[in-house]
Amino acid sequence: MDKKENADLQSAIMQKIDLSRQMSEEEVREIIDEQIKQESKKHCLEVTAREQLRRDIFYSIRQLGILQELIENPEITEIMVNGTDGIFIERKGKLEKLDICFDSVEKLRHVIWQITAGCNRVVNEASPIVDARLADGARVNVVLDPVAINGPILTIRRFPPEPITVRQLLSMETLTRECQNWLEGLVQAGCNILVSGGTGSGKTTFLNVLSQFIPDTERVITIEDSAELQIRGIPNLVSLETRNANVEGCKEITIRDLIKASLRMRPDRIIVGEVRGREAVDMLQSVNVGHSAMTTVHANSVRDVVSRLETMVLMGMEMPLTAIRKQIVSGFDLMIHLGRLKDGSRRVLEIAEPTEVIGEEVKMQTIYKFEITGKKPDGSIRGELKSTGEFKGGEKIKRAGW
Repeated sequence: MDKKENADLQSAIMQKIDLSRQMSEEEVREIIDEQIKQESKKHCLEVTAREQLRRDIFYSIRQLGILQELIENPEITEIMVNGTDGIFIERKGKLEKLDICFDSVEKLRHVIWQITAGCNRVVNEASPIVDARLADGARVNVVLDPVAINGPILTIRRFPPEPITVRQLLSMETLTRECQNWLEGLVQAGCNILVSGGTGSGKTTFLNVLSQFIPDTERVITIEDSAELQIRGIPNLVSLETRNANVEGCKEITIRDLIKASLRMRPDRIIVGEVRGREAVDMLQSVNVGHSAMTTVHANSVRDVVSRLETMVLMGMEMPLTAIRKQIVSGFDLMIHLGRLKDGSRRVLEIAEPTEVIGEEVKMQTIYKFEITGKKPDGSIRGELKSTGEFKGGEKIKRAGW
């Protein structure tokens, strides 16, 4: 069957679907099977071709079209759709271009509409950029034309159905057993931890792993732009998500609003998925008034985190830099920096403790640092996370009985 015949077949199926109610998947499949059976009388279709056609039409009508099989593939961690020009994926840390692409902008827009409508987000010419998520927790970013010159751009970051465990991080050599035991003690003691790194370095995954060390007796509140954290084993868990303003008059709810609200919800621990703007003011204030918190920040190194936080705080309010630096030192007990190496592996590159402000600089005490020692036979990077210093802020650990 050519593209026109395929489109006609799909159109005939759509006419038989009752749009006035939510039809089950089985009902839709029955309609597809019946129509394909009739089409088989006109065209000689092999069994494999018939099954492929059946699957493609169902995905197009009820799911995400040609992207569905990619989303269901556990090896694929990122899907990048560049309009109708092509589809790229990340598999095992490497980018590759696929032979498939969307036939038309309309089909791509239909998939984008399904995603955004499913999580109560609106994307159009008035709001051409939106962050959303799929039902399985995958993170979605959409940029529409004319902002995106080469057509609608869709980027999907997938996460494993089950959160990665500390055991898996150990097997991937992301960190060592010694470091893991030490971090577990710090989290259980209620230390304030900031995880930094570039895009795709594994910050959210690492934050999930750290959350596995939180005592199950705590009340934990998570705050995110788009829900991605997979926190398990905490019965007293509250998950908050931001909301965009819309044409119906719904007010925008920001990270700042949610942090302020969380402080009135009797939290034992606040976890903010990512600090990227004015909310840094509220984040810094919360860790300086006795709340235990963990969060992530985009940065090139643990030392760059300070300047990033300074900039973000100044976006939210006028404040002397010296005061900001003192609050960073007194508020955060530990900063963990992650990176993605050239072989695609994600590693803990440095763990440091902000110790004091001297002049115009926040002094950092490096406790663990990753050192490259060579290459393995398969070409992957060989390295070791070495202990280089002693954690000085042990008072909180002692109070917690560790």
